[in-house]
Amino acid sequence: MNIASLLGIISGFVLMVFGIVFVMTTKSIDMSLLTNFWDIPSVLITFGGSFTTLMTMEPSMRAYLEKLASFRLIFKNLPSNEMETIQNIIALSNVARKEGLLALEETANGIEDEFLKKGILLIVDGTDPELVRSILETELNCIEGRHNDVIGFWDKLSAMGPAWGMIGTLIGLINMLKDLNDVATIGPNMSVALVTTFYGSVLANWICIPILNKLKIKNAGEIMMKEVIVEGLLSIQAGENPRVIEEKLKSFLKPAVRSEYELNEGGEEIG
Repeated sequence: MNIASLLGIISGFVLMVFGIVFVMTTKSIDMSLLTNFWDIPSVLITFGGSFTTLMTMEPSMRAYLEKLASFRLIFKNLPSNEMETIQNIIALSNVARKEGLLALEETANGIEDEFLKKGILLIVDGTDPELVRSILETELNCIEGRHNDVIGFWDKLSAMGPAWGMIGTLIGLINMLKDLNDVATIGPNMSVALVTTFYGSVLANWICIPILNKLKIKNAGEIMMKEVIVEGLLSIQAGENPRVIEEKLKSFLKPAVRSEYELNEGGEEIG
């Protein structure tokens, strides 16, 4: 589980609640203040309006529910990392160098990564290098397109929250201005009207924007690892020396990660 995501969401909620209930003048906690921020019509307008608008935008209910369920992805860690991917490619290059490309077919049977497995089988079958690159990059573009579609869902939801919050505020203000006979009710009614704007901002900044940014990071990491795989497999197919392949693939790593790789694994002799 990705602890940073869980801790960030929980701590953000706790700090927000603390800011609501902490009374600055008396330096004390007043939990009754939470009732000022609870209004059922405001919840229905802001959250109901935002989510139903996104539902309208999606091609089907299934697509809508699948994108909504992508919320869970921020709590999952990537199954592998850049260093492991490079190490796997170098291991494959050593097999190919010592036993030939055909020997990779048996190795492919034990690989769980379908993208890597597909690339290995393509080069084992003797597919032209340019065609291998074209096939893998096409699949890579399709993967990134699907990822961006999900990211776009949360981006649109982050815009819908404040928009529907403002709609709720306008509804409250219109109802308040229609009845100004009792001046004492203006303050409470204004407070209720502003609650919807508060809900919209919370939905956007506490939930949607962190999710879409986390998904962007995960997408970038996964795409980079697949680009490493493409370059590594094409280098193996070209018969390049494993050491040369390693140096080429290390260029994908950040300086800190590259130093760690060289310290832990990079210094080992490659046959």
